[in-house]
Amino acid sequence: MAKKIVSTLLATVMALSMVACGSSSEEATTSEETTTTEDNSTTEAAADGEYDQITYAFVTFNTVPDDTSDVEEAINQITREKIGVEVHLMPLSIADYTQQVSLAVQNGEVDIFHTLGDLGNSIASDMCYDITDIIDTDAKETKELFEEEWLKTTMQDGRLYAIPTLKPFALQPMLIYRKDIAAELNLDMESVQSVKDLTEIFAKVKEAHPEMTPFAPVSQGDSGLTRWIQGIDWLGDSFASPTGVLQGDDLTVTSYYDLADFEEYAALVRDWYNNDYIMKDAATTTSAAAELMSSGSYFAYSASYSYPLEDTAASLSAPSGYEVGAIALGDAYLDTSSINAVAQVIASTSENPDAALKFLNLTYTDPDVINTMLYGIEGRDYVKNDDGTVSYPEGQDASTVSYTAQLSCGVLGNFFIQWPLEGSGSEESLKWEDEQNHNAPSSPAMGFTFDASSVQTQYTAVSNVIQQYLPGIACGSVDPDTALEEFRQALKDAGYDEIISAKQDQLDAWLSAQ
Repeated sequence: MAKKIVSTLLATVMALSMVACGSSSEEATTSEETTTTEDNSTTEAAADGEYDQITYAFVTFNTVPDDTSDVEEAINQITREKIGVEVHLMPLSIADYTQQVSLAVQNGEVDIFHTLGDLGNSIASDMCYDITDIIDTDAKETKELFEEEWLKTTMQDGRLYAIPTLKPFALQPMLIYRKDIAAELNLDMESVQSVKDLTEIFAKVKEAHPEMTPFAPVSQGDSGLTRWIQGIDWLGDSFASPTGVLQGDDLTVTSYYDLADFEEYAALVRDWYNNDYIMKDAATTTSAAAELMSSGSYFAYSASYSYPLEDTAASLSAPSGYEVGAIALGDAYLDTSSINAVAQVIASTSENPDAALKFLNLTYTDPDVINTMLYGIEGRDYVKNDDGTVSYPEGQDASTVSYTAQLSCGVLGNFFIQWPLEGSGSEESLKWEDEQNHNAPSSPAMGFTFDASSVQTQYTAVSNVIQQYLPGIACGSVDPDTALEEFRQALKDAGYDEIISAKQDQLDAWLSAQ
C-alpha cells in the first residue's frame, strides 16, 4: 500500500507558507520536534564523550570550500546529542565526484555518498550497503516519507540499497541566460521553442559582444546535449554515461549514440563551436556553469531542473552573479532514473553503517542539519530572513562566502525542508512540482532497474570509451562526421552490444512479469 508522501506533505507545508527550495522556519521547528529521538546508546556516547565518526561525500556545484571544520562543528553540535555521531563533510566538484567517491569507497574513507545516475552500476560494483534490515531502526522517519513504489526504484532482488533524494523528480531541460544581455539586444527569448532556435540568438549575442562567448558548458564535457533528446529512459545509466536506452514508447533497447537526434544535436553543437558560440575548451574545463557565468564572459548555459522556470531563475541568479532568466528547451519526462538517479547510499565499506544511516535520516527530517550542510554558518555565509528564506550577507555572493553548497539543494536529503534563496518559491510552485511528479509523461518501463553485474567488465571498458569520446562530440570540439563512426566502433570493441543485449533480456523478463 502506498504511503502518504509529497501530496500530503505539500498540503501540510503549504499551510506553513513553505516556498520553493524548502520550508519556513516554523515548518523546520515542527519537523525537528516530531521526527527525532534519542536512544540509550546515544546518551551513553554523549556521557563518555565518544562519538561514532562518519564521512559524507557529496557533489557541490559551487566552489569547493578550503575548510569545512566550522560547518562540521555546527552540525555536530546537533548530532552528538541526537544520535551520538560526528560527521566529516567531503564536498567534491562535479568533475571529480564519481572517480573520487569510487576510490574513497574502495579505501574505506567514506560512509555516505550519493549517486549521479549510476545506482545500478554502484550496486553491481558492490559499493552499496544493504540497508533493508536497518532502515526501520535507523531511518524509520525517512522511510515513511516515501511511497513504496518510489523506494522500489532503489531496490534490487527485493533488497534496499539506497534512499532517493526527496525532491521534485520530473526534470525539464532549460536554458539559463543573462537577462541584461537579452534586454540590451531585444532578444525574443520566448520565441525559443527548442535548442535549434538558439543559433540565431547566439549569433546576435556574438555580433554585439565579440568578447563574449554565448554558450557555456554546465560542467566539464557537458554542453547539455544529452538532455535535449526527448523521451529517453536511461535504463539505469545516466546522461553522463548512457549505454542502452529506450526512446518514447518503443521497448527496443538501442544505442543512444545511434539515435538520429544524437547525430543532429552533435552536428548543431559542432556548428556552434566553429562559429565561436560555445566555450572552446568546454570538453576539458574544470569550471562549472555558475562560476563561468559569474565571470561575465558568457551569455547562457543549459541544464535540467525540476522546478518552475521562474523559481529556477531566481535560485540561480545569485550564484551566477547576474539576474538570469530560464526558458524550457523541452518537456519533462519520468523514468526510473528520474527517481533513483540521485540516491543516498551507505558505503559498503563503512565501519559504522548504523551511525551513517542515522545521520542520513537527519538530512531528511532535521532542517537545521541539512540547511547547515547547504548554506554553512549563519551570519558568515548566509542571512536568515523573516519569511524563512535566506540570502548572502551584504556585499557577498556564492563565490565569495567561506562556504556554500546551495546549488546542491535538491541533491541532498529532503528538498521540502530546505530553505529557499530570497525571491524564489511560492505555494503555486509547490503545486506545480507535485503535478509534475505525478502527471509528467512516463516511460513504459517505469520501475524497471537493470542489474549490471553480468556485464561489469564491459561496463568498465565502455565507460572508458565514453569518457574518451563523448565530451568532445557533445561540446563540438571534434567533427562528428568522423568521430561518431570511430566512437561507435570503439564502443562495440569494448562490449557495448553485450550490455544492450543484457538490458533487453532483463527488460523483456520484467515486462512479462508485470
